[in-house]
Amino acid sequence: MSLPPRVTVVIPCRNDAGFLDACLAALAAQTHPADHVIVVDNGSTDDSAAVARRHGVTLVEEGNVGIWPAAARGYDEAMDGADIIARLDADSRPHSDWIAQLVRAFVADPGLGVLTGGAEFYGGSALTNYLGENWYIGGGHYWVKKWLGIPLVFGSNFAMRTRVWRRVRDLVDRDNARIHDDLDLTIRLRPTDGVRYDPQLRMPVSARPLQTPGGLSRRVFRVATTFAASWPEGAAWRRRDSAQRGTDASAAAAGDWVPDGHDWAPELGR
Repeated sequence: MSLPPRVTVVIPCRNDAGFLDACLAALAAQTHPADHVIVVDNGSTDDSAAVARRHGVTLVEEGNVGIWPAAARGYDEAMDGADIIARLDADSRPHSDWIAQLVRAFVADPGLGVLTGGAEFYGGSALTNYLGENWYIGGGHYWVKKWLGIPLVFGSNFAMRTRVWRRVRDLVDRDNARIHDDLDLTIRLRPTDGVRYDPQLRMPVSARPLQTPGGLSRRVFRVATTFAASWPEGAAWRRRDSAQRGTDASAAAAGDWVPDGHDWAPELGR
């Protein structure tokens, strides 16, 4: 009987000691524990590093401040020991079966390369939480799929096979702190990477970015700057041509997985 895939969880963190403590406690309570947890301390001046040490996880320092530099450093550190690299943010509070759901999905579908889910916002008003889940994140999933042909990879709740990161790690704009790292990653992915979205894979995350007009507007504006930074890679016409070439090449290779057009990973959440 084959062994289950090895899962490493990467958590970028900057000055989020309180949130990180709750996140790591939730990871410690998983029904299927992670094989490895890496916290990337991104120049914190609070107790974030001490919190990571107290929980006994691996602490990595990344001095280039920004979510992409920190996340990419974590993925690089995870490559050698993981089959699956999972990603949380410090304010994520994973349900106890989160890793178990990931493992079940990847084992059930060898063609699955990237799995992502939705959000359950906490800490805001009922209206803020609703708009965050259904307009901000839900709208992002809808419009990105329309434009790019694959689901948006939600940075607070996704996992990818290590082979996918090996392919794209030199393609992403990993040193750019002024763009959405998860959208930039999505732009570099292709249907042949096996990108799937499952609405049953939910992640509680803090509503704090949505509670001020300035915070929300900055995040919306970064969508434009992310596409601008990656242009023309994110152009719909370019992606259609690339997808067609990739499908033709995959179909010609015996035994290779060919995308079937479905967005949901089989068996996840069932």
